[in-house]
Amino acid sequence: MRIEDVHVGDTFGPGPWLAVEQSRIDAFAGATGDDQWIHVDPARAAAGPFGGTVAHGYLTLSLLPLLARDLYTFEGLTMALNYGLNRVRFPAPLPSGASVRATAEVVSLEPAGGAVQLVMRVTVHSDRGEKPVCVAETVSRLYP
Repeated sequence: MRIEDVHVGDTFGPGPWLAVEQSRIDAFAGATGDDQWIHVDPARAAAGPFGGTVAHGYLTLSLLPLLARDLYTFEGLTMALNYGLNRVRFPAPLPSGASVRATAEVVSLEPAGGAVQLVMRVTVHSDRGEKPVCVAETVSRLYP
């Protein structure tokens, strides 16, 4: 789709499910040094507050580009940049072995120094709960 065809309030998704296995959680822990037991020790985590290991919130956040690429693609751009985040929350834990998928809603769209700044509210749900596991406002700069 063309960016000119996108309007505030447009929604995309939900996208396909993506499994978040313990191996991905362990790899993220290794890459970031965040090896807290609730993420990487299944035996200890089984007796913990979530009944098993859970993904890092930042791991869930880092999956947004992968989850969003199946929701929308803009044609006619020379470049798209991740400009940042406005607000991020992790309302519910993401258990190891659960699957996630995302929906996105256009929050704002405005000119920004030769680009279009797009703010999307991306909501990630798990197949194991009603509450989202991540809600984030992503800010992108899209260059025609």
